[in-house]
Amino acid sequence: MRHFFSRKAKDDDAVQDLTINRISKKANVILNIIFIIWTLTCVLPLILVVIVSFSSEQSIFENGYSFFPSEWSFDAYNFFFKLGDQLIRSYGITIFVTVVGTLFSLVITAMFAYVLSRSDYAYNRIFTLLMLFTMLFNGGIVATYMVNTQLLGLGDSVWALIFPMSFNAFYVVVLRTFYKSIPMEIIEAARIDGASEFKIFFRVVVPLSKPGLATIGMFTMIAYWNDWFLGMLYIIDQKKYPVQTLLWSMQNSLEFMKQSSANALEYAEMAKNAPTDSGRMALTVLVVLPILLAYPYFQKYFVKGLTVGGVKG
Repeated sequence: MRHFFSRKAKDDDAVQDLTINRISKKANVILNIIFIIWTLTCVLPLILVVIVSFSSEQSIFENGYSFFPSEWSFDAYNFFFKLGDQLIRSYGITIFVTVVGTLFSLVITAMFAYVLSRSDYAYNRIFTLLMLFTMLFNGGIVATYMVNTQLLGLGDSVWALIFPMSFNAFYVVVLRTFYKSIPMEIIEAARIDGASEFKIFFRVVVPLSKPGLATIGMFTMIAYWNDWFLGMLYIIDQKKYPVQTLLWSMQNSLEFMKQSSANALEYAEMAKNAPTDSGRMALTVLVVLPILLAYPYFQKYFVKGLTVGGVKG
């Protein structure tokens, strides 16, 4: 009798598992369709931008934006490559700001988050409240501009593109949650072995938090790369423009190209043949392509970096 009921229970479990599997397969099909549609809505506009950037102005004028232009052309890229040194210089500034800014931001964010994650830190509550206060209130653009230009002397300097964005309270909260998932026994063992606080952080904590640091680093890198406002606000010399501010300047006025040209005749020729719609798309491709190529390297850390620490066990 016991064997009968045991076998019946196993059969019921098998039927239940089979039903769950059938439901899961249907759900997976529906979810896959939804994700495919969502992916297409994200990818197709990007493909359209690339295609339009290689379309002739006449084709865009006659047919509008199309995945199948009637005439292909490299005029937009040739036009902007005539800027030569300015475009290369702006790329160099943007790469420098992105790399240095991301590393600097990661260091101060990670160290501050680690300190706040330690329950034995005496001023933990005070600094946590001060950090959260900055998420709710700020001094505004005028106060920020006065502090960065008059107090810190960052006006018309490449450092004005780095320091104002180097600290983000939300990223500190994310890393603080991440660090709290690291067992204190590991830190205590390192302290017993004679390691200092800095050695514990750089030799023990940092290697364990690579997914979180990579995730925050990717978000910070994208923010630095895409920023144009700081260049517009602080940079006076056009030779110091980052590539995003250069894009903003080109889209709003041909005066910048006039000042970058060797003489008035060259400017007149450029203005006459200047692409408009295809030029905007070409500039978008030139700006987005580098960061797009860097994204797959960090993508593998995203899920783990944002979810680890959320569940303990």
